Amino acid sequence: MHSAIAIAVVRSVGSFTLDKVRGLGDFALFTVRSLGAVLATRRLWARVARAVYEQGFRCLPVILIVGTFTGLVLGLQGYYVLNRFGSEALLGVLVSLSLVREMAPVLAALMLVGQAGSALAAELGIQRNSEQIAALDTMGISSCGYLVTPRLLAALFVFPAQTAVFVAVGLWGGSLSGSLLLGVDPGVYWSSVQRAVESGDVFECLLKAVTFGLLTMSICAYQGFHAHRIRGATGARAVSAATTKAVVISSIAVLVADYVITSVLI
Repeated sequence: MHSAIAIAVVRSVGSFTLDKVRGLGDFALFTVRSLGAVLATRRLWARVARAVYEQGFRCLPVILIVGTFTGLVLGLQGYYVLNRFGSEALLGVLVSLSLVREMAPVLAALMLVGQAGSALAAELGIQRNSEQIAALDTMGISSCGYLVTPRLLAALFVFPAQTAVFVAVGLWGGSLSGSLLLGVDPGVYWSSVQRAVESGDVFECLLKAVTFGLLTMSICAYQGFHAHRIRGATGARAVSAATTKAVVISSIAVLVADYVITSVLI
């Protein structure tokens, strides 16, 4: 009796593990195939420009709002923490390094996943259900190259640019709360920002932004592209499930990748 239960448990764990490993391999091949279609895709850069507009300009208001209030909160909280030690002059150091090293790339990526990533997964899921992807393959057109490759290339430009915008408005928000509301000298704030941020910090920020962009857009594209594989769901329910799964997995992937990159570069 106990041996039968143990065998069943081991079989279930093994089946689950093999399924996940198979899924990771399929995702890796999907990403490589999409990036490898760069040279074989016609009129690629026109679709890349459209994807930049969709991921960049449409998401810009969210980045501006979230970045500003993140800077405001950092300035406010940082001031009262530093005030305990009489180190209010270091407010610019706290705000700038917090934004550049961690908060800007992570929060910008999460905002872009919530808006651009979910839209990508839903769009590809609908195209899968309406057999538009199958029609492209039937006509001999690479569906990955036509639909996915431009989005991945656009993410390599958009995510670093949006992260830079997030840092800029976040620093301005920190200055607003620290200087105008709490009385920190603006010259001291901005000079400490200039002294604190080094080239290594900027490199880490951009590396995270590029990694998050490629990783999250690949996950969202993969989930939407394979919406028909969702178990127990078809049609609109499959698209909804694929979109939800894409956002959740991408958000977790951002945090995991952030830890890995930080632990390597620190």
